[in-house]
Amino acid sequence: MVDIVEVKTKKQLKQFVEFVNKLYWDCEYYVPMINIDERNNFVPSKNPAFEECDVVLYLAYKDNKIVGRIAGIIQHTYNKIHNCKKVRFSRFDCIDDQEVANALFDKVTEWAKSKGMTTIMGPLGFNDLDREGLLIKGFDRICTYETQYNYDYYPKLIENYGFTKDVDWVEYRVKWPEKLDERYSKIGHRVLEKYNLKVVKGISKKKLIEQYGEGIFDLLDEEYHSLYGTVPFSKKTRQLILKNFGPALNTDLICVVVDSNDKPVAFALILPSMSEAIRDSHGRLLPFGIFRLLKAIKHPKVVDFALVAVADDYHNKGLNGIIFSELVDSISKYKVEACETNLNLEDNLAVQNMWHNLEKEQHKRRRSYTKEIQ
Repeated sequence: MVDIVEVKTKKQLKQFVEFVNKLYWDCEYYVPMINIDERNNFVPSKNPAFEECDVVLYLAYKDNKIVGRIAGIIQHTYNKIHNCKKVRFSRFDCIDDQEVANALFDKVTEWAKSKGMTTIMGPLGFNDLDREGLLIKGFDRICTYETQYNYDYYPKLIENYGFTKDVDWVEYRVKWPEKLDERYSKIGHRVLEKYNLKVVKGISKKKLIEQYGEGIFDLLDEEYHSLYGTVPFSKKTRQLILKNFGPALNTDLICVVVDSNDKPVAFALILPSMSEAIRDSHGRLLPFGIFRLLKAIKHPKVVDFALVAVADDYHNKGLNGIIFSELVDSISKYKVEACETNLNLEDNLAVQNMWHNLEKEQHKRRRSYTKEIQ
């Protein structure tokens, strides 16, 4: 028999966060979230997403032992924009037991139905920068810090419950070039001159955030609004993102292109891969996790392509080439060997074309599922 218990106490929240780390303790491909950050994700006073979301967390018990977990998220901003009544499931993890999986999905479905929802979708989080997508290919590869690993039996558990494919994302591992063909640079400079644009260079991280942070988020909202599962970033959410990712930012791994009014029209962010450092620390910063992280940030051998956006007016104008040329040039001193692209929607050919002329392997695939609530 499976018992489902709603998470209501600090102790239960700690168990909710730590269950997945125990489940994957010996898995070399799993990279946990930093424990304190993940706990804060589900504390209303710590996460501004609660201002636009209803959230519920459940733990599954069998023989008095925790054997599974799941979160339900009603993203009201998303539902209002898309005129729908959808609930997202997130943080679904459990042992290889269909009875446990069914009990968890039953409970989230029951809760969602009581809230008037008609469809369940996921795995999806609070927003586009939260972990999303179930791994369906690439179980023998370490995940990036920005993505979630899962065992190969998860698709079976989800599909047996009646979920079907909604969308897929693909991921590439790209051999990072030491230099690009000179034509990239020549074409790039012509584009900059033609449209009176410039690449932001030679400023501190603090000044970059203060001067261009809001404009970059505005650009991301404008360009991501039609992508699957996305919602605009509220002001408080923007501040939280900068707080969480700020320490890992390196201006050498950021490209910002601005127009004559100093407004960002193109942006790309690469992060040093923190996967091995966080995996080896099991999501803990102390006592040694912080040192592993600092080493990974200062001396990256692998990087994660986190974000890229180009304003509508400059689509197909060659700005992707400028971005890539600038990043290859600025990253060359770090002797980076490879780049993980993270999630590219399978039909987003504009992004995937960035890797077109590079040596690469399409090594992972993720899926978001959907199911009507009966």
